[in-house]
Amino acid sequence: MNKRTAERNLTEGNVVLQLIKFALPFMLSNLIQTLYNVADMLIVGIFTGTEGISAVNIGGQVTFIITNIVVGLSVGGTVVIAQYLGSGDRKSRDESVKTLITFLFIASIIVTVVMMLLADIILNLIRTPQESYAEARSYLNITLLGTVFIFGYNGFSAILRGLGDSKRPLIFVSIACGVNVLLDLLFVGVFKMASSGAALATVISQAISMVACIIYLRRIDFGFDFKFNSFR
Repeated sequence: MNKRTAERNLTEGNVVLQLIKFALPFMLSNLIQTLYNVADMLIVGIFTGTEGISAVNIGGQVTFIITNIVVGLSVGGTVVIAQYLGSGDRKSRDESVKTLITFLFIASIIVTVVMMLLADIILNLIRTPQESYAEARSYLNITLLGTVFIFGYNGFSAILRGLGDSKRPLIFVSIACGVNVLLDLLFVGVFKMASSGAALATVISQAISMVACIIYLRRIDFGFDFKFNSFR
């Protein structure tokens, strides 16, 4: 597969129809990302009760905010990449890809460190009940370690959308969401890991969605080789 086959011209044919076909998978992808926390709450609630639901709900609110921040940043990257692609400026497009990946990688590390340091303050600010505080802290700690995967998936999805492909990010996140449910049942239902198991399932599934994007992008030779000197 080469670069040209990976790109899609949204100005050909019926433009309105093309935009609808592009936008629907994008919206569904964002919706499915929010279902991670819903699945965690439902399964934890079945096996552990109200304290587990409270812990997952509270911890999930924080990760939901992080997810929406990175989605906004990634959309900006999509616009820039698409503009350079449309103008035929491949050099600037490739530089934009490198900039987006590098920025999101650095940002993910900063966000992880800052949020880990502020976790107790945040949990107190949102008035976490004492009886579910320990579980909420555990859930939040583990999911924060997966911040790099949230940033990574959304960054690589932004690149694909900039190339005109919004379907594959939807496929990758749908597979990951299904894996999340299965791992929730395994970790929470079988291994009795409560909210920590749900958090671990979420992190693993987010990693799967990011790795799937990377594998596909490497196959299409999209202008980034993942070598250290390309992160600039």
